[in-house]
Amino acid sequence: MADSLALRIRQRLLPDAVDQGWVPIAMLGYLVFLFVPMLGRAFPEVGTFNVPFNLGATLASLVAFLPLYFYVFRRSAPGKLLAVLTIFALACVLLPWNAYANTYVIYAASLLAVLSIRLPVRVALLAAMLLVFGLRMYLLWPFSYVAFGIGFTVLISASVFTSNYFMIEREKKRAQLEASQDEVRRIAAFAERERIGRDLHDLLGHTLSMIALKADLAARLAMRDGDAASIEMREVARIAREALNEVRQAVSGIRSALIAAELASAKVLLEVDGVAVNAQMDAVALSPDYECAFAMTLREAATNVQRHADARNFEVVLRSDQHDVVLELIDDGQGGAIKPGNGLSGMRERLEGLGGRLQLQSEAGKGARVIAKLPLKGAT
Repeated sequence: MADSLALRIRQRLLPDAVDQGWVPIAMLGYLVFLFVPMLGRAFPEVGTFNVPFNLGATLASLVAFLPLYFYVFRRSAPGKLLAVLTIFALACVLLPWNAYANTYVIYAASLLAVLSIRLPVRVALLAAMLLVFGLRMYLLWPFSYVAFGIGFTVLISASVFTSNYFMIEREKKRAQLEASQDEVRRIAAFAERERIGRDLHDLLGHTLSMIALKADLAARLAMRDGDAASIEMREVARIAREALNEVRQAVSGIRSALIAAELASAKVLLEVDGVAVNAQMDAVALSPDYECAFAMTLREAATNVQRHADARNFEVVLRSDQHDVVLELIDDGQGGAIKPGNGLSGMRERLEGLGGRLQLQSEAGKGARVIAKLPLKGAT
């Protein structure tokens, strides 16, 4: 009940930042620095805390700050830059009544980094804010305090701005990479369907023409020579059976529509990070369920290698033995203990639902091996 209420509150406050979880709300914890001067009343002998502080002005500034803060996280909201500049203005207005008003400057720098405006403009605005706030401090406080206050504000603001900028850029690149992977999967699947379509057209066009000719010949011979007609009909049956086998072989190639797409996607994902991808794919006929299970296993394993393994090579092997169809996924990364998670559980459940099993082998410093097995008898 409490969790559900908390989620509804977060959804209300941050409708466009669900993917960021509780981070924007957790960041509000830094507001506690606004109340550090209160320690001056509790410890008057400590000069560091003996600075101006007005509780009423501080609380009033919070009432103005919180709506502006949550407003900036709305993707389609206009005037977000104005909201950030207003947060900065709060710092300047509050400064005579709270020596730690630079907390709002740091928040403004943090939010400025994520705005969708050109980087040089953001950097110029940050420099201007720091200059204006430094001048404001210089006019209000003794130089000894101003030197420390300005230095601290510049250091933290610049650090937060830089950190948030690179975090946003990394997320943008990750989103672009995911979009590229989706496009690679789509193109690979489309190319495979095109190839199979051409193969079936060539195969069936020739075979069906031969069957039609043989059937016509048998029909004409049936009136005059029953034995010859029987021979021709048996020939028609033989050609039809051969055609059926060839169609099955051609259609079994559809197994690569998903697996080939995932393999191509894995190459895009991993080779960007310098991981070489090698594949040994036997011509194994797979049912749609088997194909999907193996494709999803390949996707999850490639994602784990990219995120955690620190590998240089990733090998994909699809083969069959007397009892199973086997997909092996091998990397030469750091290995070590494998922590169970949703992805690993999903792989295992998908395979076990088809009567298969998942084996994991990982030793520190020697990489990892994921072995997915499905019963050969259910492959087609």
